[in-house]
Amino acid sequence: MAGLMRNGDFRERQTTAARAKGGLLVLGGFVALLFVIELFNTLTLGSLTRTFGLRPRSADGLLDIFTFPLLHANLNHLLSNSLPLIIFGFLVFLSGLRVFLTALGLSWLGSGITVWLIGDGGITVGSSGLVFGLFAFLLVRGFFNRSWKQILLAVVLFMGYGSILFGMLPIVSGFVSWQAHLGGAAGGVVAALILRPRSGDDRQRDRAIPL
Repeated sequence: MAGLMRNGDFRERQTTAARAKGGLLVLGGFVALLFVIELFNTLTLGSLTRTFGLRPRSADGLLDIFTFPLLHANLNHLLSNSLPLIIFGFLVFLSGLRVFLTALGLSWLGSGITVWLIGDGGITVGSSGLVFGLFAFLLVRGFFNRSWKQILLAVVLFMGYGSILFGMLPIVSGFVSWQAHLGGAAGGVVAALILRPRSGDDRQRDRAIPL
């Protein structure tokens, strides 16, 4: 029995290590792509922003839901989103590729749909909606999963980054899309709800849902 436990722990550590490596590659590659896009957009004087930025309540803007998080207003805008995107994305990826893609996809859609519906006008760009979505997912999933490890991680993250949640309020200063932040966070919560273990999976919860 003891040998089986050790083998199981070893396999779990191998899985976590593989996910960590995969997460670094995926998040690093995604952020690198964002920098390439920003470079091209800068060299072409914002041509991508004008073409693929999200315009609220316009028919063409519906397709821009799928492109606007890839664009940024300038390099500083991209830099401000890059580190939290890598940190939160990496932590989500530790639970597996399916979990990461679900959380990212629903954050993406939630952010875009909210901006399209209630955006203030003008063109919206930026991946901050994804940041808020992944952050919200990390904050609430432990309660849906009833995992004390994930709740502890949520507490630590909230202590370090909780102040960014004010970015979901309409009182934030101009040139900040609180709608994108709010919609992204809502998408992250929905992802955590969808991915919660069903009642028949309770016995496997601690093993199946890593930190």
